[in-house]
Amino acid sequence: MNATLPAIDRTLADTTTPDSDAGTRQRVLQIVAAAGPVSAAELAAQLDLAPAGIRRHLGVLEATDQITVHEAPVGPHGPKGRGRPARRYVVSSRGQAALSHRYSELASQALRFLAETAGPQAVQGFAEQRVRDLEERHAQAVAAAGDDVAERVRVLADGLTADGYAASARPVPGGMAMQLCQGHCPVQDVAHEFPALCEAEARAFSRLLGVHVQRLATLAGGGHVCTTSIPLTTGQTISTHAPHAPDHPVPSVEGHSA
Repeated sequence: MNATLPAIDRTLADTTTPDSDAGTRQRVLQIVAAAGPVSAAELAAQLDLAPAGIRRHLGVLEATDQITVHEAPVGPHGPKGRGRPARRYVVSSRGQAALSHRYSELASQALRFLAETAGPQAVQGFAEQRVRDLEERHAQAVAAAGDDVAERVRVLADGLTADGYAASARPVPGGMAMQLCQGHCPVQDVAHEFPALCEAEARAFSRLLGVHVQRLATLAGGGHVCTTSIPLTTGQTISTHAPHAPDHPVPSVEGHSA
C-alpha cells in the first residue's frame, strides 16, 4: 500500500480550520474509504495528527463498526519482514452508509414510490415492520426489568442508546411520569415527510413498556429531541404479553404526531 493518498483527501487534510472530534473522525473515515487499506501512521501523517490522537479516532470508528481491520492474505511462508505488521483499516458497510449523503433522499424516494403504487397502507406496513425489529431487539431486556415502569424506561433508553439514538430517561417533577428522550434519529429527514415512521415507533414503545405513551416532540417535527411521556401510574397500563397490542392514539404537541 502506497502512503500517498488521493488528492481529494489531501484537500480535506490541508484544511486549517479547527475541526470538532466528530468532524475529524469524518475526515478519517473519508480517507480510509478512498485509500484503504491504510495504516494509522499513514493517516496521522496525512492529517498531521499525533499518533495518540489518530488511534483515539480509529478506536471510536472501530468500536462503532464503521471501520474494520483489513485481513491481508498471508503467503505460504507467512508475512515477510520482521516484527508484527501494522494494522491496516478499511471501511465497513456501516461506515459506507455513514458516508452516503444521499441515503435520506433515496429512502424518501422509495417510500414515495411505495405510497403511489401500493397506497398509504403499504407505508404504514413498512413502518410497523421496521419497529417490529426494534421490539424484538429490546423485548427481553425490558421484560427482565420487571413490572417497574420506570426501570423498564431506563432499560429501553440504554438499549436505544446502544442502537445509536442517544437516548435518556428523565423523571418528571411530581413522580407521576418519565420522559424518554432521543437526541438522534437515523430517519429524521425521512420521517419529516412520512410521520408514520414516528407513529409506529411510539406504538412500539407503548407495547414494550406496557403503558399508553404520548409523544410531546419529535426531531422530524422540529423539536431539538424526540420526547415521549410515559406515565408511571398503573391506571394507564396495557397488556405486555400480546406482542402487538391494538393501535391507540399517540398525540403530539410539537411537530408531527408520533
